[in-house]
Amino acid sequence: MNQRQAIFPAERHALYEQHKYSAAIQSGDLLFVSGQVGSRVDGTPEPDYERQVQLAFDNLANVLQAAGCTFQDVVDVTSFHTNPETQFETFMAVREKNIGAAPYPSWTAIGVNWLAGFDVELKVIARVPQA
Repeated sequence: MNQRQAIFPAERHALYEQHKYSAAIQSGDLLFVSGQVGSRVDGTPEPDYERQVQLAFDNLANVLQAAGCTFQDVVDVTSFHTNPETQFETFMAVREKNIGAAPYPSWTAIGVNWLAGFDVELKVIARVPQA
């Protein structure tokens, strides 16, 4: 049976401790990344939406890197948006700069009404490359 292993980026932000969760859990060659938001190091939301989206991708990249992964190892993405109708064009532009080339991971975007002060959250599943 596979054991689960907690994964944290080198520079953990305050939200992990504050809300008592792991940035990601590795089980076998699968990595399950908790929702990453556009938080500053102290855990507060970045107020500028475009910058918040970029920080969410940066935080996600840091977690992936801690497990030896990149965006090319991501197989499934779920993104949560507080106002997709007005935010999606900006989100997609930032996404395109970060996610890489085809083949793209599967992706589900969900509109929500609350993200604890944030406007976007990214949750992914990745396959950890064999060493």
